[in-house]
Parts: sequence; C-alpha cells; structure tokens
Amino acid sequence: MKGRPQNSGEPVSARRKAPSAEQALIVAPNWIGDAIMAQPLFMRLLEHHPGLRLDALAPPWVAPVLERMPQIREIAINPFAHGELSLKARFRLARTLAAKGYDQAYVLPNSLKSALIPLFAGIPRRVGFTGESRYRLINVRHTLDPAALPQMAERFAQLAEEVGAPLPRPLPLPRLVSTHEQQAKALDELRLAKPARVAVFCPGAEYGPAKRWPARHFAALADALATHGYVVWLLGSGKDKPVGDEIVRLATGGARPVNFCGATRLTQAIDLIGLADVVVCNDSGLMHVAAAVGRPLVALYGSSSPGFTPPLSPTAQILSLNLDCSPCFKRECPLGHLDCLNKLEPQRVLAACLAAASRAAVMGESA
Repeated sequence: MKGRPQNSGEPVSARRKAPSAEQALIVAPNWIGDAIMAQPLFMRLLEHHPGLRLDALAPPWVAPVLERMPQIREIAINPFAHGELSLKARFRLARTLAAKGYDQAYVLPNSLKSALIPLFAGIPRRVGFTGESRYRLINVRHTLDPAALPQMAERFAQLAEEVGAPLPRPLPLPRLVSTHEQQAKALDELRLAKPARVAVFCPGAEYGPAKRWPARHFAALADALATHGYVVWLLGSGKDKPVGDEIVRLATGGARPVNFCGATRLTQAIDLIGLADVVVCNDSGLMHVAAAVGRPLVALYGSSSPGFTPPLSPTAQILSLNLDCSPCFKRECPLGHLDCLNKLEPQRVLAACLAAASRAAVMGESA
C-alpha cells in the first residue's frame, strides 16, 4: 500500500492497492456551470503533475459536460440527491472507488457529505476548502479569502496550489470538445439541417425567475433576428419547455423559433450550441457551455453578478443594467418589478448579437 506500511493496523477495508501511476479523484460540483468553471483546476493539476490521471465523481446530469473535457479520464456517477445522506450506500460506492487506488482527492463542493466518499475510500490526501465542519474529512485544507479569489473559477483553481500560496494568473480558459463529427451526429439524430444562420437562445435559469430575461423579450429578439436571416433554436431542460413554448407563441415573425427545451440530451445541446453563429443566454449552465465551446455569446445578467460567475471566454459579451438594486441574488425580485431584466430592451440585445456574429465572421475569415 503506497505510503503506508502493511502492518499499520488500519482496517483491511481502508487499504488500497498500489496504483500504477499517480491518480486523483475529483468530487465534482453539482451544477453544470460550476463543473465548467472547475476545468481550469483540472488543467492546472495536469500542468503541475504531468502524467497525473484524473477521474471524476459526478451527478448524472453533470457527467456529460465532464465527458467533453480531455483532462478527465473516467467518470463515476454520484447518485445521491441533494441533502441525501445514505451512509451505507455512500460506503458501498466508496469501496468500488477504493479499488482504483487514488492517491488524492479534490473535493469541490463545500458540504460535509461531499467529503465522506473520499474518506470512506481510504484516499490518503483529501484537498478542499475547510467547508462546513469537516476538519477531519479534509486533511489538506485551504481557507477561502473571498477578496483574493472573487471568482468561482479562481476558488476551484486555488486547490491546485500549495496551501497559502498565491494563485497564478491568468487562468486557462474552459474548453469543451465539440467536433464537426459530433455536431453532424447531433443534427442527424435530431433530423435537422444546419441553417445558413442560426441563433441559439437558452431562456432558462435553474436558480429562479429573477435570472430569466422575459419571454416577450426573447420573442421580440427572435423576430428581429429572423429579419436578418437567422433561424432560432431554443435549448434547455424539460423545466424550460413552458417558457420555450411561450416564446414560440409570442413570436410573430415568418420563421418561428424551434423549441428543443427538454427534447435533447445535454451532449446534443452542447453540439447544437457549437453550431451557433450567436448564442443568447441568461446566467445559467448553458451560458458556460456556450463560452466553453467558443461561440459568440451575449450573456444577460439580472439578479446575479458577472463578477462571481462570468462566462470565461473572449467571445462573450455581458449585458447588465447595473441598477442600484442589483445584484440582489434573489430567486424572485424582492421589489416586484424585475427592472434589471424587464428594462433590458431587445433592441440592445439585438445590436450585441449582430456585433458579436460580425466579429466572429471577420475572425473566421482572417484565420
């Protein structure tokens, strides 16, 4: 057993097979956007430790994003719902992971429960922020300084450094793989033809209504883009289908938007976004997907802050009215008017879309 004598007296269940190479387990975040913002950590770990083999433990809805990251070798599914303890089931999962012989684990969520499986798996080095009362579970503990690490991606990346060491900047940018072959496969599976110009709208936001640009504004933008020759695809989860249907109903242009919310797998959504000439998103997981596949992106912020979770891409443009009442970080507008998004007019977003698509076209011609 690597690093420990065989007669150490520890239980047999805690002993691990010696690995053939240094291996680490990432306990991934529970949100798609957070998982993408963790990719700079994975890149830094491989820079610091060439030959390191990185695996991930992730919820099933996050796993497809990690599959598109070349830094991740294998993914084990974390089946536990938010708030679910299930100690016996966690221990059984940990025993299967123990057979992999991980040297270290990086625990990205700050909850106590997220640190249990690496402990149960006998992983000797368990890295993370101190979090909620988990001093014995995390044995390489970083202390968060929010002023020094204002962005979530920076906080994740800090875990690649020695405790107390400064974070080297700039960070590498997230990058998801979406090849021409994968995009063609998605089109074939969905029985779609690639339009001459396509705009993707992602009208949902899991956190709540205060992060969602109004459906009537999305519809007005779709009508305006149609006059410029764009076909609009709406992407999101099944929860976003009603707002997608409303956008289609409110649109009055000749080419109605096509609502794919709830009708695609996440991998298909990644590849459809990869085909877009421009993407318009609320602050959501798909916003980070669009940034990570390098598409021209217009990101709309209301109740949340682009200072903490911005789209990490040079092709992203952030639109926010920066009202005195925002960001409030509430699920619903506490003042009842949602001015931060209602007053963000479609014409302003249209101008940003056309400018972003034009810049991308110029760069493509010059490449």
